[in-house]
Amino acid sequence: MLSVIGCSQKARKSRLWILACFFIMVAGCAVGPDYHPPKTEVPSDWDGQAAVTAAQASKTSTDPVELVEWWQAFEDPTLTSLIEMAIRANLDLRQAEARIRQARAARVVAGAPLWPQADASAVYERSQSSSAAVGPAGGTAIATARGVRELFQVGLDASWELDIFGGTRRNLEAATADLRAAVEDRRDVLITLAGDVGTNYLNLRGFQQQIAIARKNLEAQKKTADITHRRFEAGFVSRLDVANADAQVATTEAAIPRLEASARAAIYSLGVLLGREPAVLAKELSQAAPIPPVPPEIPVGLPSELVRRRPDIRRAEAQVHAATARIGVAAADLFPRFFLTGSVGISSTDLNRLGNVGNSRFWSFGPSVVWPIFAGGRIRGNIEVQDAIQEQALLAYQKTVLTALRDVETALVAYAKEQEHRNSLAAAVASNRQAVDLAMQLYVAGRTDFLNVLNAQRSLFLTEDALTQSTLTLGTNLIALYKALGGGWQKEG
Repeated sequence: MLSVIGCSQKARKSRLWILACFFIMVAGCAVGPDYHPPKTEVPSDWDGQAAVTAAQASKTSTDPVELVEWWQAFEDPTLTSLIEMAIRANLDLRQAEARIRQARAARVVAGAPLWPQADASAVYERSQSSSAAVGPAGGTAIATARGVRELFQVGLDASWELDIFGGTRRNLEAATADLRAAVEDRRDVLITLAGDVGTNYLNLRGFQQQIAIARKNLEAQKKTADITHRRFEAGFVSRLDVANADAQVATTEAAIPRLEASARAAIYSLGVLLGREPAVLAKELSQAAPIPPVPPEIPVGLPSELVRRRPDIRRAEAQVHAATARIGVAAADLFPRFFLTGSVGISSTDLNRLGNVGNSRFWSFGPSVVWPIFAGGRIRGNIEVQDAIQEQALLAYQKTVLTALRDVETALVAYAKEQEHRNSLAAAVASNRQAVDLAMQLYVAGRTDFLNVLNAQRSLFLTEDALTQSTLTLGTNLIALYKALGGGWQKEG
């Protein structure tokens, strides 16, 4: 008999160990596909890099990319100060930071079911009962007795869903990926912000430079018009020369207000980017300054580095991860859900004696299982929905990579070709200045007509203005290249 009892106890212990091991093994699994980073082929080198190297004015290199604060390469303290202020106060960036806090809180919510849930409860119940008094010989009731009863009860209810098939863990995995996506979104906003501040600042300096050129040419044209008036009064030229000279002055004068309006609009844009009133920087930035020069060398790295550096690519990858995990969340609904529930409390008919030892106590404990048997195709339909969402996220990732490669290649070629354009314009400006000097000398000596002077001055003004615009475009193209390379966020990450 003793041996039988011993064997029975050993068998029960063995079954308990087997059951515990089963739950441990199952708890370590999660239904649905495991996430693997998507693989995308990229070229070994940049196609547009050769064009930049050939331009020579500002070449590229495959040195390690250091674009944490790319704006420092322009060596303009005002530009640096504006970008740093924008990073501290820009409203778009603050919205992105709020989205990170939202995603972080959502992750806490997603992980909460992994822990036991407990609720405290308190109940007060007042009831009244009555009984009929039966008359003699079984007659009808002739009186009633009424009683009032009060019940006070406090307790604790607890439940714990055992995440056997990993639905909750998959949901937590998706929420973690959402958090990563929110972090990368902020970094992407930061890159865009720095680029927008830099572009608007360079535009401002470009407009100011164009205004200075227009005013300089206006002064020269006014002097030419004055000479023409005197020569007309002396009878050396016709009234047609006077009219042409005055028209040239008026045309140049008309261009200045338009440029001044554009410069003021750039100042207003910078104010908003800094999270302040549009006109707050008007006094500080109205003083003209030259366009910042581009650096002599730009490290672009290799295409393979771009995938890990661009926040929009990293965000798209996190979205693929989240979509993959949510397939597991949907698939977990196919399996049963296991719960451990329990409650404990005390009750009394007298509130003052609720804590006494003699009051009635109650408790309960037990497991429960819920398994959807028929859901009208809802569960499998939801799995298909999540599969399609994951496929869309993967395709979006691939497109984001291709778009990033295109952005860099386009920016490289645009930067290189603008250098060539600027070099040609610089040569044209030098030649036109000589032409204006020669035309004026010949005109004063009476050896050429005023049309040659007019054409020479007009050409000089146009090429100087074009050279300024090209210098500005060169700088903004460089900013576009820095943005395409994913520069400007590492410090904040």
